[in-house]
Amino acid sequence: MHETEADLRELQRLLDASYARAGAHLKSIWGEDSRLDAAALAAELAGVQVLDLATVTPNGEPRVAPVDGLFYRGRLWFGSADDSARFRNIRGNAAVSGAITRGLETFLVIVHGRAIETDPRGPEAGGFARYPRELYDFDWDAMHPDAPYARIEARTLLAFKRP
Repeated sequence: MHETEADLRELQRLLDASYARAGAHLKSIWGEDSRLDAAALAAELAGVQVLDLATVTPNGEPRVAPVDGLFYRGRLWFGSADDSARFRNIRGNAAVSGAITRGLETFLVIVHGRAIETDPRGPEAGGFARYPRELYDFDWDAMHPDAPYARIEARTLLAFKRP
C-alpha cells in the first residue's frame, strides 16, 4: 500500500460523497454494509488490476477496453501506446469511466472522472514509477520507456465487496 494518511482521508471523502450521490438502484444492490472504506480499498487494489476503461471518440461514441490498472496514492493509473486509440481519445476528450469487477457480484469498483496524462517518471507523478518496477516481472523501464501514462482524477469512486 502506497497511500499516505492524507491520501486515505481524501479517498474516504470521495468514497463517502460518491455513495451519497448514488442512485436508489445501485444502493439496492450494493448497500451500506458492502461498502469498502479507503484503507480496505487500497489493500484490495494492491498489484495489477484489470481495469475496463471507457473513453470517448471524437464522434462522441464510447469505447471500452481493458488496461492494467495500478492503484497508487489513492488514484487509478494506466498506460498504453502513444499511438493507441485510447490515448488519441483521451487527448481529445479526457472524460473516462472504468470498472474493476471480480466474481458474480462479489467485488466492484466504479470510477468516473478525467484522465490526466502524466510522465510516470517525472516529479509530478509522485514516485509512481517505483510501483510498476516492483510489480512487473520484466524491465518496465526498458520495455516501455516512452509509453504514456495517465491517472484518473475521479469525481465519482464507488467500491464494494461481499463475502
